[in-house]
Amino acid sequence: MELKQLRLFVAVSETGSLLKASARMHLAQPALGQQIAALEAELGAPLFVRSSRGMALTPAGSVFLEHAKVVLADAERARLAVRESLDVPQGDVAIGLPTTIALVATLPILSACRERLPKVRLKLVEGYSGFVREWLLSGRLDLALLYGDAPEPGLAKQALLDDRLVLVTGASQARVPRKLSLQALARWPLVLPGREHGLRRLIDEACAPAGVQLDVVAEIEALGSVKRAVEAGIGSTILAAGGVAEEVAEGRLRTVAIDSAAMRRRVVRVLGTARPQTVACAAVEALVVDVLRGMTRSGAWPATWIGP
Repeated sequence: MELKQLRLFVAVSETGSLLKASARMHLAQPALGQQIAALEAELGAPLFVRSSRGMALTPAGSVFLEHAKVVLADAERARLAVRESLDVPQGDVAIGLPTTIALVATLPILSACRERLPKVRLKLVEGYSGFVREWLLSGRLDLALLYGDAPEPGLAKQALLDDRLVLVTGASQARVPRKLSLQALARWPLVLPGREHGLRRLIDEACAPAGVQLDVVAEIEALGSVKRAVEAGIGSTILAAGGVAEEVAEGRLRTVAIDSAAMRRRVVRVLGTARPQTVACAAVEALVVDVLRGMTRSGAWPATWIGP
């Protein structure tokens, strides 16, 4: 099995046609067909269903496509790593961020990368923490920022900061205290993400041992919409302080400290251990750590720095 065969296979799967794939890959159609047939013979399974309408992946072909893309991506990473070792960091680096981290960290990371690593092209992927973890393990991401420093197979973690959760209210909210007990949260109408969201799970797990029943008046999955609902006076919410720093500075929202050690999340830098790190990825990793350190020290991210 050769890389050329994998590239041809991916081209046929994406175009759905030998004719279109041969034009894309600049290879005669009969020769392309022979390469696909040889690949199927080596694997011992048909990869395509042929018809007058073109080529469609079989179930085995769909499984093989995911593996082929990972192999080709690894080959490209190896090629870039050699080039980078002779030059400045360059190439693509994909970073995964849960939404609550993306709210505060995306723009500072992008700006710093454009300034310090101009030949690196960042791809920032936002999603639920569970999805980000899966994408990192599958090789779709080069590094990620996640919550929780518990050891996990296939992942290397470095603790960076402790992010505190706060009650967030509208700026016009009357009689807002400086600090609330966990039990006092039960008296506040709340707008929170659904129970499958990592932030909501942490909040529920912190309240359960104390017997606190929260008054959740609405569930909204998009955290940007949660903040807009709070501004509109629909209710208050619980978010990481950094995620609303901009709105607080502009006087649109207010925050109240929650007197509970459980209302904290540890942010960690995470790398997959199955693949070697490229020069560009290592440079971006160092940049991300430096940016987050600077944000916590300046107060742009109201958190406690515990990293290097």
